[in-house]
Amino acid sequence: MTSNRRSFLRNVTLGTGAIAAGLPVLGKDLSTDEDVLSFAAGKARFNMCGYAAPKIDKVRIGIIGLGNRGSGAVGRLSFIESAEIVALCDNRPERIPLAQKTLTDKGLLKAKEYTGEEGWKALCESGDIDLVYICTPWQLHTPMAVYAMKNGKHAASEVPIAVTVDECWQLVETSEKTKKHCMMLENTCYDFFELLTLNMARNGLFGELIHAEGAYIHDLLDSNFGKTSYSRMWRLRENESRNGNLYPTHGLGPIAQCLDINRGDKMDHMVSMSSNDFMMNATAREKAVEDPSLYNQFVGKPYRGNMNTSIIRTYKGKTIMLQHDVTSPRPYSRLHLISGTKGVAQKYPEPERIAFGHEWIKPEELTALYDKYTPEIVRHVGDIAKKVGGHGGMDFMMDWRLIDCLRNGLPLDQDVYDGVLWSVIGPLSEKSVAKNSKTVDVPDFSRGNWQTNKPVNLTLEGGGNTTVREVKKG
Repeated sequence: MTSNRRSFLRNVTLGTGAIAAGLPVLGKDLSTDEDVLSFAAGKARFNMCGYAAPKIDKVRIGIIGLGNRGSGAVGRLSFIESAEIVALCDNRPERIPLAQKTLTDKGLLKAKEYTGEEGWKALCESGDIDLVYICTPWQLHTPMAVYAMKNGKHAASEVPIAVTVDECWQLVETSEKTKKHCMMLENTCYDFFELLTLNMARNGLFGELIHAEGAYIHDLLDSNFGKTSYSRMWRLRENESRNGNLYPTHGLGPIAQCLDINRGDKMDHMVSMSSNDFMMNATAREKAVEDPSLYNQFVGKPYRGNMNTSIIRTYKGKTIMLQHDVTSPRPYSRLHLISGTKGVAQKYPEPERIAFGHEWIKPEELTALYDKYTPEIVRHVGDIAKKVGGHGGMDFMMDWRLIDCLRNGLPLDQDVYDGVLWSVIGPLSEKSVAKNSKTVDVPDFSRGNWQTNKPVNLTLEGGGNTTVREVKKG
């Protein structure tokens, strides 16, 4: 793909004018399969997997977006010594004082404030920031991360980190060119059971892994249609025009690590199928009766199917099943199933279970496995993480590990190739669904380096020295 072709695609896909204004854009990826494959056949300019950036003794952080996720990030990061929140940004200035109070309540200095539709650009351009932490609507994740890296900052973004194939390549190219880390903040990789099963898989307890399953099944129907749940109802707008697995990374991240994807194996091709929409248009019509001025615009839209199922085959012949359903009245589930030649682990439906034969092991046997195979990070900060909180503590472990790696010049557990690969399932699933579930090839963002990349390090070797401020009992 030529540079002119990529520039054209970016302008069309992202909507240059709207991004400059800081507004979400619901564009489509216009790149063809041939474009993707030809670009993927090129050579990486630099391999970011295993890259150790120069040490940063005190990590100065700028946070963009102070809504649901951003406000929580301020609280968690404020507990980490040597992590200094120096800048806060939101296009709604009324959200900034609460974040400032979170800092001052801990005896920390107030951060510099940025607001307005282009305040995030000024934050990225600032010379006193090492890490830009992005908690904005999905359509802004890539442009903000790219801009941060181009301005000499490491970037960390909420999920998904990209919504088109071309955005994924932008992130890869920029990270490789600038040698700045670009991490997608996939917190489920730091769930206690997910980490246990990763370590067990690494030690061969499940034998050769054959199949894995992940999902994001979460009843968000009411919140997606809520008047104040998401700014400008951006999440509902994503659902009204995109048909596929819009949120694949929570279920995919941990099982991809178990399968050593990008580090010994790669995703090869996939198929995806969606049900019809049986709920979202009906909800829009009901809401329009109550408040026609707000909800009439959402009636009659081509909403995504309520359930999407995608199946991925890896280069080594292993399979992955992913599901996405955020409308049906079902209990929360990420599935998290890994199945091998010697055993199986499954988290949902709860309780979490492991088997090495026809029956699940007994609770005391599971406890013994936790005692033996709990990774070092959990033993080191797991109890503190539970006290700080954030989805049971996995959010805090993710933040702590990110800061600890930056401080000690260690490779990140999740690099740019992981973030874009787990995210690209979104647009690829849309493409497969639109083609009556025909096979779609998955790009190799590592451009061949998956064959020699090392697995994720489960030790704290070279780090583990980042301290935590006192956590008061609630």
